[in-house]
Amino acid sequence: MNMFCKLYDEVVHASFVARSNRFIATAQAEGGEVICHVKNTGRLKELLLPGAQVILSKSQNPARKTAYDLVAVYKGDMLVNIDSQAPNRAAGLFLQQMFPSAKVRMEVSFGDSRLDFHVQQADTSLFIEVKGCTQEEGELAMFPDAPTLRGVKHLHTLMSCIESGHQAMVLFVVQMRPVRAFSPNDAIHAAFGQALRAAKAAGVQVLAYDCLVTEQGMGIHQPVQIML
Repeated sequence: MNMFCKLYDEVVHASFVARSNRFIATAQAEGGEVICHVKNTGRLKELLLPGAQVILSKSQNPARKTAYDLVAVYKGDMLVNIDSQAPNRAAGLFLQQMFPSAKVRMEVSFGDSRLDFHVQQADTSLFIEVKGCTQEEGELAMFPDAPTLRGVKHLHTLMSCIESGHQAMVLFVVQMRPVRAFSPNDAIHAAFGQALRAAKAAGVQVLAYDCLVTEQGMGIHQPVQIML
């Protein structure tokens, strides 16, 4: 099963210089300093360090203010994709191959929330929320890297799905490998960890998968042990 998702057509190697805000960073490329868009609003403090080797994707839109997107960073020998749009694109391909005869829809409303996917197969209705994970410590992947009230709300929505007779899943897409396990980052946001454990107890499936990451994209690879 080939689940690799090519995301970037033209990439450039650079060295990270600084991040001026959540959206904008400076990197040193072969031709000089470039201003790039950071495709992740998380903190990424353990990744975006001065001198870190990063991968920039050249925009195909000449009208953009920034010509490049910062999409990946090397943490030692490990390449970490930090593109916040990549997990959903990889998950879409993953779900289509896992449920080949099902109807898979994206961005589906339930109550006052919008969840990432809905899978309808025969009489089975499955709502799925995808969370991209870029934080790793000692081969332990963790989410979130910043407090996420939206993430807590999504977990409560998934519990409401269960109460309404549907199936529900939260899928953590770990944007790197190898990792040995996944755990909620209670030190960063204890309420998310509490909500995740409550969701699991209510019947929400909790899955985590690592990814094969290249400079051109990534694909969901294999399941990771969940530690709650």
